[in-house]
Amino acid sequence: MARNSEKAQSMLFRFREAQAADLGIIDAGRSRRPRGITEQDSIPACEKWRGQVLKEISRKVSRIQEPALSDYQIRDVNDEINKLMREKHMWEVQIRNLGGPNYMRGTGSKVYDDAGREIQGAGKGYRYFGRAKELPGVKELFEAAAKARQEDEKPLEERVDLRRQVDAAYYGYAPGEEDEALLAYELARETMAFESLAKAGPAETPPGWEALPGDVGDGRVWELPTLDEVQQELIERRRRKLLDQL
Repeated sequence: MARNSEKAQSMLFRFREAQAADLGIIDAGRSRRPRGITEQDSIPACEKWRGQVLKEISRKVSRIQEPALSDYQIRDVNDEINKLMREKHMWEVQIRNLGGPNYMRGTGSKVYDDAGREIQGAGKGYRYFGRAKELPGVKELFEAAAKARQEDEKPLEERVDLRRQVDAAYYGYAPGEEDEALLAYELARETMAFESLAKAGPAETPPGWEALPGDVGDGRVWELPTLDEVQQELIERRRRKLLDQL
């Protein structure tokens, strides 16, 4: 029986491998990812390499949660995940440039692995995953960012807080309101207004208007209609409108 190394050197095997490469059907698990991402011109090949990167990201995100890792190992694994994130983004850009699906659209700052699970901490820029968020210096950075976010998101002022800012000036009792010069000016303006009204006489009622009791100086107070009278008037108007349509 031929060994695997002998099979790999056979002419038929190399021909099939070259044919699969031309068709974009590549076994990503048995091949090394190319470094020149922008030189790839096959969409199926780019998608397979992207899937391989997602699998590596998923494995390393699971590994960074292991309690046996030291701080130095956690930093190294976190750096590797960020490097894979950048490589995944480059594969997605190349797929989009070749006319394939746009994996960057609609995802925002969320990143999913090959199984469809959201990878916490993934997004733009350098990110920290899993136990990397608890590293010395990183934890304080997250706490400071959360505190600054809480300070920026101030709650709405309550009614009690608004009343504390209201003083006498809000109601017109500010210092200087009782100034003698101001009072004399206001009295003069009021006198002029009363004189002008007296000279003008009672205002004429516009055509079609009916003066309310109490507005004509007959000694009668205002007489507001009751609810039954209002409803009766509305019914009467509707009846007249229907009659006019007929």
